[in-house]
Amino acid sequence: MIKYEDIRKQVISTGLKMINSNMTAGTWGNISAKIEGEDLMAITPSGVDYEKITPDGIVIMDFSGNIIDGKMKPSIEFPMHALVYKNRKDAKAVVHTHSVFASAFAVARKPIPVCCEELAEVAGGSIGVGKYCLPGTKELGEEVIKALDDKMAVLIANHGVLACGPTLKEAFKIAEIVEKSAKEIILANILGGAFELKEDDVKTLRNFYLNSYGQR
Repeated sequence: MIKYEDIRKQVISTGLKMINSNMTAGTWGNISAKIEGEDLMAITPSGVDYEKITPDGIVIMDFSGNIIDGKMKPSIEFPMHALVYKNRKDAKAVVHTHSVFASAFAVARKPIPVCCEELAEVAGGSIGVGKYCLPGTKELGEEVIKALDDKMAVLIANHGVLACGPTLKEAFKIAEIVEKSAKEIILANILGGAFELKEDDVKTLRNFYLNSYGQR
């Protein structure tokens, strides 16, 4: 019997979804989920093809970087994931992608403006970008937290996207909407410019998504 087998399998299935959706390439990007009721997370291993990861290859760690269970080295980005869980109690899952259009904004070090209703609904507003820091460093995690603020996604300068949510399914959906919105804005700018939503409308859309959208 493998410890935390169910959440480990969920992390793997999200990784397969990410690679099959062209949200990253090769072994880049990483995924984690908080263990319910504990200050632990399940995180993808470093440099392993998503198709080859097995449940015991998903690493169980505490937020200080100590490995609790798992036979592989964790993603070097574990400090960033840990800081999200420490600072955002509403975050139970983190999906870090290298999707092309959103990463273009990250490379340009420009925020993604909230021009799309979906982005307002799932992410809560425009997607900020922090100062550049080397990958795997605590400094990178600190910059991500600053730029994330109270939103559900953030751009990592010259790197990619981080999305967080109450579940892996929701975090992945947010990452997808960030990518879709980035593409739409780039195309809209070719057509003459994208129009940003008003702050009050963003708040209304976010409130609708959180409290009224879907089947309750």
